[in-house]
Amino acid sequence: MENVFTILMKSYLREKGLVNFQIESFNEFVEKRLPKLIKSIGKIKPELPEIGELEIKLGKFELGEPRVKEADGSIRKIYPMEARIRNLTYSAPMYVEMTQVLNGIESKPTMVEIGDLPIMVKSKFCPLSRMSRKELIEIGEDPDDPGGYFIINGTERILMLVEEIATDRIIVEKTKDSSVPQIARIHSEREGFVQKHLIERKRTGEIYITFANIRRIPIVIILKALGLEKDKEILEAISLDERIQESFLINILEFPIKNGEEAIDELGKYLRIPQKSMRKKQAIRMIDKYLLPHIGQEPENRLAKAMFIAKAIEKILKLHLGEIEEDDVDHYANKRIKMAGDLLELLLRSILLGKWGLIVRMNYNYQKLVKRGKLPPLQAVVENAILTNQIVSAMAVGSWIGGRTGVTQRLERSSWNKTITHMRNIVSPLSSTQEHFEARELHPTHFGKLCVTQTPEGANIGLRKYLAISATITPKIDKKDITPILELLDSVKVKK
Repeated sequence: MENVFTILMKSYLREKGLVNFQIESFNEFVEKRLPKLIKSIGKIKPELPEIGELEIKLGKFELGEPRVKEADGSIRKIYPMEARIRNLTYSAPMYVEMTQVLNGIESKPTMVEIGDLPIMVKSKFCPLSRMSRKELIEIGEDPDDPGGYFIINGTERILMLVEEIATDRIIVEKTKDSSVPQIARIHSEREGFVQKHLIERKRTGEIYITFANIRRIPIVIILKALGLEKDKEILEAISLDERIQESFLINILEFPIKNGEEAIDELGKYLRIPQKSMRKKQAIRMIDKYLLPHIGQEPENRLAKAMFIAKAIEKILKLHLGEIEEDDVDHYANKRIKMAGDLLELLLRSILLGKWGLIVRMNYNYQKLVKRGKLPPLQAVVENAILTNQIVSAMAVGSWIGGRTGVTQRLERSSWNKTITHMRNIVSPLSSTQEHFEARELHPTHFGKLCVTQTPEGANIGLRKYLAISATITPKIDKKDITPILELLDSVKVKK
């Protein structure tokens, strides 16, 4: 007779699986994030004075079935085993609906192939996910294979689970630097990109903020540029506690800015732009686009940004006054795990919108191909092979956006247990060549989430972790989906 633990584990594994979180992350990326990314681009407007005003509208996104292009030009369906044997990439074509509007006249919408996307084995877009055990055996597949990996040039590769500091929250710490005893860190995330902010309180009481490569701007300048123009408004936004207000007062006395206009001009000086008009324009762009982008990137979001910064100041001053303890960065509530969908979104966003991305190349190709007033077909303008090669190259080498390396690894196949262990491996972005003693140590919050005994010896000890057997990872929830719930809880006066 089976004991209770065995029954529970079997039930859990049937429902959740060991690598299902990676498969669900990939499914969500294709079904929601990629269409949302295409929608965010909206329109492309090439500059073509030879033929008039041209606009390309981007519509729905579709993903085809995994396929292979043969040497004779024929195209047919492919299964993972053939991709392994023939050293092929197991991928499917991506299509985007495009409509040309020339001088106000709209042409018929066309589904244009923009490139191939590697398909995760056993995902919703892989035929294996719809097959029975018998059918899997007939095509040469292991029916007990969990899936959750890619086949790139015939090699099975996985996207690693990457541990990062939680975004969009204020983390305050004490430092060993006597001149800057307290700091606050904010990692603001929008659409996959993270903008790091550092707020520093000097020993003498002045508070500065660093973001977007602009170093040490007095915090009062930022608050007044965001709309808190009166000194009283700033103090009340930070706190109603007189002790905290008194601790901040030196900043108002040290940087006597009269109004928002003066604050924006002063902020522009930190950008080292000599012309006043350009200085103002660039300063406004910096606070709208790069300051706390998770709150928003429009002028109407400025006051909300000011209130968020005010709360960060309150927290750093409470730490200074001994009213609160510093945040534990190694607490697992302050960590988040990036899965396959998160990493692929970051890659595709860069490939589509980057300096030499698809949109830039489309503009260039239009200008190159437009001759004698004739408009080239859309498929001739879209270089789908280049986009495919960029994706495959990144996944084959493991070099990712932001200079990160080792994001993909060859799947360990020496035994079934090692395969599962490798796919539940969590890597830290911290360098293995540095000490990071606290980050390497076992933390009480790891229990139940991470295996407390398994970690490699040597330089990676403590930096490479493994999920506990009954641990799973929940997908990121869109803030729009939880806003009604938060409003409901607020209306019934639920205490935090």
